[in-house]
Amino acid sequence: MPAGTVPRRAVQAAALLAMLVSFVLQLVGALTPNAPLLIATSAAGLALDLYLQHRDPGLLALLGKVRFDVMVRQLLRDMVIMLGLLRMHGDGSLRDYAPVFVGVVLFYAAHLSCQAVAIVVRRSRTLPFVTRNIDTTGLHLTAAPPRLLARQHGRRLVRFAVPASAGLLFTVGSGKPVGGMIGVGVALLLALGGTLYLTTWLRPAKRVATEEQAIEWLDQWLASYRPTVGMYFSGGTSSAYQANMWLSTLAELDGNPLLVLRERFMVKKIDATDIPIICFPKVVHLMALEKSTLKLLLHPANSGKTSQVLRMPSIKHAFINHGESDKLSSCNPYSKAYDEIWVAGPAARERYQLADIGVDDRDVVEVGRPQLAPIQPYAGAPARPYTTVLYAPTWEGWDGNPGNTSVMLAGENIVRELLADPAVRLLYKPHPMTGSVDPRAGEANRRIKEMIREANEQRDGYRPGPEAAAEMERLAVELQELTAKKFAPGVDETERMLLQTAPEPGRAAAVAATLTAWEAAYWASLPEWEHQIVTGQRPTLFSCFNQADVLISDVSSVVSDYLISEKPYAVANTSGMSEEEFLANFPTVTAATILEPDAVGVPAMLAAVRDPRLDRLAKARAELKVQLLGPSDPPSLVRFNQAALELSREADERAARVAARTAASEVPPVPGQREGVGAPSTDDGAPQAPGDQGGWFTPAQGR
Repeated sequence: MPAGTVPRRAVQAAALLAMLVSFVLQLVGALTPNAPLLIATSAAGLALDLYLQHRDPGLLALLGKVRFDVMVRQLLRDMVIMLGLLRMHGDGSLRDYAPVFVGVVLFYAAHLSCQAVAIVVRRSRTLPFVTRNIDTTGLHLTAAPPRLLARQHGRRLVRFAVPASAGLLFTVGSGKPVGGMIGVGVALLLALGGTLYLTTWLRPAKRVATEEQAIEWLDQWLASYRPTVGMYFSGGTSSAYQANMWLSTLAELDGNPLLVLRERFMVKKIDATDIPIICFPKVVHLMALEKSTLKLLLHPANSGKTSQVLRMPSIKHAFINHGESDKLSSCNPYSKAYDEIWVAGPAARERYQLADIGVDDRDVVEVGRPQLAPIQPYAGAPARPYTTVLYAPTWEGWDGNPGNTSVMLAGENIVRELLADPAVRLLYKPHPMTGSVDPRAGEANRRIKEMIREANEQRDGYRPGPEAAAEMERLAVELQELTAKKFAPGVDETERMLLQTAPEPGRAAAVAATLTAWEAAYWASLPEWEHQIVTGQRPTLFSCFNQADVLISDVSSVVSDYLISEKPYAVANTSGMSEEEFLANFPTVTAATILEPDAVGVPAMLAAVRDPRLDRLAKARAELKVQLLGPSDPPSLVRFNQAALELSREADERAARVAARTAASEVPPVPGQREGVGAPSTDDGAPQAPGDQGGWFTPAQGR
């Protein structure tokens, strides 16, 4: 179990048990009757509910799944208080406390009314698409209503119920109805006031565009912006990196770029960019792209929703993948659905042919990997006192193959060997999805991190002064100001669209420069002898590449990308294959040091890194680099851009052919031709079949 999991679960179980006990004791206090017990347990239960609403709303969500949600809990709590009130001070009639009980009923009615209005307001503010980096003035977007009123049903009820519960408990203790009347009255006023305030967002002055108006605005914006090349992406919460790695390349292409997303949450996951972003949650609205000037869509990943955009024949589609490796996932049969498959170099072309999945070799285009430009080339043996080793294993994958990741079978052995060398500085950067499928991978990852922390405790040396950390923090603030808007806590999706308008010119260049400066300050702020665990978005993997003297990884795109530097690298063989079989099955490891699960080859690998005379793989790395990533001249970005222009040209040519066929089908009848005869006749009088000589085929004929 990951660190902290057992204590957290114990705390959660204790909180649930405390809540259950409070209800039981509250009921005992009401039936006994025992006023102090009833007052104490009711107040404790309400306080616990308020606390958990803030600290652990997920735990309360679990209670909702068993029909014990906040409405049931608060209603039960108030009913038990009223039961105790009647048993302690009632005389068999409700005459004295009737106003209090009626007030409680009216309070819950007002709360439900507020919830109904909140639903209407949220729906009225939900547009059929989400944008970023686009001027949305024409959509009449407005600021969001208070989060407590519009989106926090549970917190609103519990907070507004505090005066009512307090008044009822006062009446329980004193027997005076006036306390209950005041408390319930305050709660009722809060609920009614909140409802009335929320309804102001339904007035024309605060209402955003309707669906029809929004779609009309979108068509006008597309006609004005005239996008030419776009990237289409759909995925889960942890997959945004697959699109983020291509943002800089997309921004450099000729034409007007566009990023097309399918999940609303993904709009916030995309890194800082100046590229206009549009998210289409529903396929019916996605079809607006078919009427636009968009000619080409790039696809960094396959998803279930990809087929929905492939049905647009007016747009050409190229699969660019989010990384290449020797794994079977890099040769997915789904690739046949795209017009072209863009790969880095000859190795990927050969991989598709060997996979024999029906991909036509003519549809495979070698474009290199343009986003690898920031990776620095090999500069010889380490000049620093410590040899920096980057261990970047991939995740366990979906298929349960033990060869996917080295974390479980070899990770601890590799790290143990590295930590045993006093001249090694380890950078450990696990895949962000490690442990998401196989808990054993997550547990191994936790143990590796603990080993690194313990090793750091045994080391000591010079540490940079506080000015280094201060510079890093200053740049982090500057980067935050450039890349993220400062949103108020209650901001909703619509208000984000309003605030994330078209960026200032030059923002992208400023972000890149500041990020480079931040990464330099980050490394400068760390002791050169201290091992590091790198798990955040920053520093990037490429920044870790530039710090490393050698990489240890698995069969993954990490290896292919690292090869651009021609630095030494090692790959862990946890597949169960012999070394000969491993080399034969995975070409990307042919220039690597192969490490078995016991990691006994680590010392020899380190010796070859430190002494280039022992490095027998330098020539193989240079040759494999060209095989995997293509030639250095012309630069990858130039080749990538040329491929985009050529495929866009094919889209133009197809559009011209369709237009010509459509025009031909609308040619007026030849004089003398009988009305109602749609096809001309041949010389012998026989009707000509549509399509025999071209020009008579129309798209409606389905040919």
